[in-house]
Amino acid sequence: MKLKSLLVSLGLLAGASIAQAEEPLKVGFVYVGPVGDLGWSYEHDMGRKGLEEYFGDKVKTTFVENVPEGADAERVITQLAKAGNDLIFTTSFGFMNPTVKVAKRFPKVTFEHATGYKLSKNLGTYVLRTYESRYISGVTAGMMTKTNTIGYIGSFPIPEVIRDINAVYMGAKSVNPDVKIKIVWANTWYDPGKETDAANALMDQGVDVMLQHTDSPAPLIAAEKRGLRAIGQASDQSKFAPNAHIFSVRDNWAPYYIKEVQAVMDGTWQSKDFWGGIQDDMLTLASINPNLPKDVRAKIDSTYAMIKSGEFKPFTGPIKDNKGNIAVPANHSLTDVELAQVNWYVEGITDKIPH
Repeated sequence: MKLKSLLVSLGLLAGASIAQAEEPLKVGFVYVGPVGDLGWSYEHDMGRKGLEEYFGDKVKTTFVENVPEGADAERVITQLAKAGNDLIFTTSFGFMNPTVKVAKRFPKVTFEHATGYKLSKNLGTYVLRTYESRYISGVTAGMMTKTNTIGYIGSFPIPEVIRDINAVYMGAKSVNPDVKIKIVWANTWYDPGKETDAANALMDQGVDVMLQHTDSPAPLIAAEKRGLRAIGQASDQSKFAPNAHIFSVRDNWAPYYIKEVQAVMDGTWQSKDFWGGIQDDMLTLASINPNLPKDVRAKIDSTYAMIKSGEFKPFTGPIKDNKGNIAVPANHSLTDVELAQVNWYVEGITDKIPH
């Protein structure tokens, strides 16, 4: 009788172990904007949905949207950790320090922060090589402009944004030596009203091709109303401006999220600084407009192919900054560490970086 009871107990214990092993991995996401922004946060959420589709009931995801960068972010990240999430992705630069603080308090939780640079044992970072697609955008804008004036709506003056402005201008300059760039800082990631105002301010200054580092389709809509051209940000925004839209740069996060979740499941996850780009199919050009001139379309395709093959890297010297100093020596391509520290404009950009 005792043996039978022991076997039953063992069986129950084994069953409990199997049930525990089959519990889904809980994955949390923190977004700076609404998932409906049709830009940065939207594409991160598409990556989350891709994760669910790939793993099915092996994962359980949750997200918090519209989280301000600062104290609110720390509170939200802490709540996700306390709720039992095994892996938490924080998806905006301003979440960096709050993520670092929470990661220290929850050493058994794995954290990953997008676009930052601070690592710890249980905290990794990941970023897109958006400067690759920005260079192509610049080449296109340089060929398309009739006023020789292109515009850029900046969000915040962080290295990622400054790096991308430089890439746009270098790309434009490579095909049009007379091109100028005008920059307006919206000081927001997502605010359709501010983005519309910024777009109109640029177009009032003679800009006829516009790029943006903000997330709503408002700048494209503004360009459509005035018969000018623009390039979409982070997701396919073609439907908002069928004539103005040149193409959109689309961020594809799903492959990375799937890979990192699998690593956590397998127990092989390690803290690292990951950079993904065109070569990784994490950056694509969406809905290239058929109304483009043939030579422009050909140049888009050839530049894309050179970057994808590794034949061309945009930040390869010699490159001077706008004060005349050598910023990148001849034949040197900026390393990832150096790219993360870009806080200077290239030669030809007359604006000053705000502080």
